[in-house]
Amino acid sequence: MKLFFKVFSLILLSLVFALETYSISNSQILRICSRKRREKACIKRLKLNRELIYKGKPIEIPVYPYKSK
Repeated sequence: MKLFFKVFSLILLSLVFALETYSISNSQILRICSRKRREKACIKRLKLNRELIYKGKPIEIPVYPYKSK
């Protein structure tokens, strides 16, 4: 019974945390992109990524290698 309760609570908690996702707002996008050189391209990219995530589709995240000094 204890094992069942632990497994059930683990599944329940993981579902609760997985369903609570917060999207980035338009004001946050504008604040982030105001520091960028190409502001309009940044805004367009972030809004597109937000829509893809909302629809449940994968997005491309660039990975830059670490350059040691």
